[in-house]
Amino acid sequence: MKYIKVGAAVLNQTPLDWEGNKKNILAAIEAARVDKVSILCLPELCISGYGCEDAFLAPGTLAQSRRVLHEIAEQTKDIIVAVGLPLSYQNRVYNTVCLLVNGQIGGFVAKRFLPSDGIHYEPRWFHCWSQDVYAEVEMDGQRYPIGDIYFNCGGVRLGFEICEEAWVANRPGIKLAEKGVDIILNPSASHFAFNKHKVRERFVLEGSRAFSVSYIY
Repeated sequence: MKYIKVGAAVLNQTPLDWEGNKKNILAAIEAARVDKVSILCLPELCISGYGCEDAFLAPGTLAQSRRVLHEIAEQTKDIIVAVGLPLSYQNRVYNTVCLLVNGQIGGFVAKRFLPSDGIHYEPRWFHCWSQDVYAEVEMDGQRYPIGDIYFNCGGVRLGFEICEEAWVANRPGIKLAEKGVDIILNPSASHFAFNKHKVRERFVLEGSRAFSVSYIY
């Protein structure tokens, strides 16, 4: 595999602060570009903010997320950026990651495993996507791939585990490894907890070793 520089950014996002969140995202993209990063992983649901709660179901939230996504895409010339947003498909809302490639929307990976314990209740707002299912979603007159997919960017194969998906037994990384993915990106928005950093580090190291990939968290 060719040498590439991959980065991940932590953003201080605010639910429904569309312009503030976009400003943070664009600043991270510019910093990555200056640092000659080729692939940048941004957090889960960073366009809308993670804590929108029932507002995730509002048509206005979904429309604003799409608007901001297009505006961000325009600023991704010569860089690959993974950015999170809520997306509606067939009247269901999904927690998705969009891969932006050189100013274009490459497609959407939809989260398959949703946390429903402790402070998490994603199933209240989002639907789980099914394994090995992919489709096309129409957005603003264009059609894009969506679902349980991975990407081939110039010979480098990229896949995703979205937060909770790294914590389950049947994690997506297993199938991604079978497909020969080179890099797994995990745009986690996981909350703080004592000693959780050590657990995350173990999952990343175990995933990288077991799947023979570079793992970006």
